[in-house]
Amino acid sequence: MPVLTDKTVIMDSEGIRRALTRISHEIVERNKGVDNIVIVGIRTRGVPIEERIAANIEHIEGKKPPVGVLDITLYRDDLSSLSYQPIVHQTELPVNITGKTTIVLVDDVLYTGRTIRAALDAIIDMGRPKAIQLAVLVDRGHRELPIRADFVGKNVPTSSHEVVSVQLSTIDQAEKVVIREFRDEK
Repeated sequence: MPVLTDKTVIMDSEGIRRALTRISHEIVERNKGVDNIVIVGIRTRGVPIEERIAANIEHIEGKKPPVGVLDITLYRDDLSSLSYQPIVHQTELPVNITGKTTIVLVDDVLYTGRTIRAALDAIIDMGRPKAIQLAVLVDRGHRELPIRADFVGKNVPTSSHEVVSVQLSTIDQAEKVVIREFRDEK
């Protein structure tokens, strides 16, 4: 029976901190400040990453951008294979996004692009923002949809039998990014 085992730590807590600081600066630079942006984290690990980016931006600009939380459960294309009774959490957007606002979607790992497609559908159902940008801590490749991140903490080439696991202290009591691999249990 295959089990997941840790293979390589690709980012420690300091590496995560540096990557999120760089992403925060890039967001401010690309958007010429923070007046018309909303940072929106995709549940689950996109939310604490979004909170750190917003805090970094507040430190840089002296002004914290509005933040939101996006639950994409009902927008997933694999919903029927997940569970008969999916757990749906609340989506929270602090402002009307139609027309003037740039949304910066935040997630932990960009892989096939299907999570981001679901997030785009969810955002568009709530309004039509001026623009949507994507920030991810790790881009591991293997896209199935034509989606790319605007802001990337680390690009990590992986094989399809590997898993990139982001562990954050607020959720996992650890702070690192690990490549894990399926191995046969003996």
